[in-house]
Amino acid sequence: MMICCGRAPSRSAVSLRHFIKHLPLTKPPTRLSIKFNLYCSAGLASGAKLSHYESLSARQKDQISLYVDSLLEWNQKMNLTAVREVEDVMERHVEDSLAIIPPIQDSYSSYCNGSCDKLNVVDVGTGAGLPGIILAIACPDWNVTLMESMNKRCIFLEHAVEVTGISNAKVVRGRAENLGQNQEYREFYDVAVARAVAEMRILVEYCLPLVRLGGLFVAAKGHDPKVWKYFGFFLVYQARQP
Repeated sequence: MMICCGRAPSRSAVSLRHFIKHLPLTKPPTRLSIKFNLYCSAGLASGAKLSHYESLSARQKDQISLYVDSLLEWNQKMNLTAVREVEDVMERHVEDSLAIIPPIQDSYSSYCNGSCDKLNVVDVGTGAGLPGIILAIACPDWNVTLMESMNKRCIFLEHAVEVTGISNAKVVRGRAENLGQNQEYREFYDVAVARAVAEMRILVEYCLPLVRLGGLFVAAKGHDPKVWKYFGFFLVYQARQP
């Protein structure tokens, strides 16, 4: 496996080499080689402005507001998120989801030599629609598949798609390890994303079969103050011919 590192901040309490050394990487499929990139984006300090959100249009902000209201309303009937307040949902879920967009755009442009318009994106284990619904709102030219195995969550996702009025997202019920073997979904997507689904070695096995050759898998792993305070980590894999 070839490992490439990029966009690491200069002010790091722990070295990039140390961080990568402890990543639980898995052996890739034999027919593929995997190109790895670590993307670090500026995170949010307490009380900081929601920079990604502020760049959205008024219509997109309204759609996100409708989604957040629905999420909190349905959360009273089923366990969709442990976050209960609007402000916390905006910072911990919405902004985190929006922060995935720059790594996708930068990495796709750099490694896939293609336009970032009209991407086919799958959100694996989307849960309550994070980040998939937020990506569909923020990037209306993308076609986003919300992949979720639990029926009750799929019912909420269908409601959220309807109430926000987004036409570029569809809900698919099923487990990634099974759908990755289905010819309808296997190697179909330009980009697969996953957020807080499983450890990295499992995520790679779940997500890479869904990605076309030359496409990307982006794992949003959050920020870890033990590594770099206020920085978000996105592990980017590119599926390539050996």
